[in-house]
Amino acid sequence: MTAKTNDPLVAQRADPFVYKHSDGFYYFTGSVPTYDRIELRKSATIEGLQDAETFDVWFKHESGPMSRHIWAPEIHYLDGKWYIYFAASEEEDIWALRPYVLECTGQDPLNDEWVELGMMQAADGDEKSFIDFSLDATVFENNGKRYFCWAEKTGGQFAASNLYLAEMESPIKLKTTQFMLTTPDYDWERVDFWVNEGPAVLKHNGKIFIAFSASATGACYCMGYMEADENADLLDRNSWTKTRHPVLQTDYDKKIYGPGHNCFTVAEDDVTPLCVYHARDYEHAVGDPSVVPKTDTRPLEEIKQDPLYDPNRHARVMEVKFDAEGKPVFELY
Repeated sequence: MTAKTNDPLVAQRADPFVYKHSDGFYYFTGSVPTYDRIELRKSATIEGLQDAETFDVWFKHESGPMSRHIWAPEIHYLDGKWYIYFAASEEEDIWALRPYVLECTGQDPLNDEWVELGMMQAADGDEKSFIDFSLDATVFENNGKRYFCWAEKTGGQFAASNLYLAEMESPIKLKTTQFMLTTPDYDWERVDFWVNEGPAVLKHNGKIFIAFSASATGACYCMGYMEADENADLLDRNSWTKTRHPVLQTDYDKKIYGPGHNCFTVAEDDVTPLCVYHARDYEHAVGDPSVVPKTDTRPLEEIKQDPLYDPNRHARVMEVKFDAEGKPVFELY
């Protein structure tokens, strides 16, 4: 990666996720503005993702589960197979978001068939996970264990969104009951909505950092992180500390508005950590009626005020640096 600007890496792709596979290629996915499909693209370089061919690998259903709000897909390679984790609701209940899983039948995720494995399964005896508004799941491994981290609102759409963590039994089922990693404690996590969401995992010098996004999706959207020692019990609240202030937020001078929902990958040298995030070029989101589902019958003026239907959250990339204490620094160029 050579670019040192805040220019978009991939235009109109919110919630970006980039995975560098053992074949040396980068695989990219994200929320498309119409929220009706999952697409993938592939490139030998980070910058090549900008113009890479897109492949639509899955489309939403017409009704029932997985028929509305196809959000924040992530592609992972686990146990020799490709998986995509994403959130979806249904036309009959558009805020009934839950985490779902796709599995690729072959080793070419762009061209081989993807099959639906249904909703992510809670651990035996866990009656709390995935029973309410749930989204933004990610997967990571540490010390021989695999973990699932996601956001969930217990109490409906307008409740606080917390981050939860659990060990995984398989790619489609949890092994342990949910552990609440973080809830919106601070003022910067509570603007318009009380939100912790979009977890992303970065490891450095024996530490695990789980970055997350906070507040509503406009210019107030920002990032903080949780930090733990890699040898600590990750399912113990005492193992984690939270940043007191956001580590990435709107920069009016640089015209970067509402940065967040990031992922981490590495540059072509396989060493330099990169943060891929989304942000707008302007402060006030304007809903675009052309990307709103036909079943949405709200008045035009109301749609124009809905930030979820402003398509201009662009995927961007920055190099992650570290301070003298080994903590990540997110600097807009």
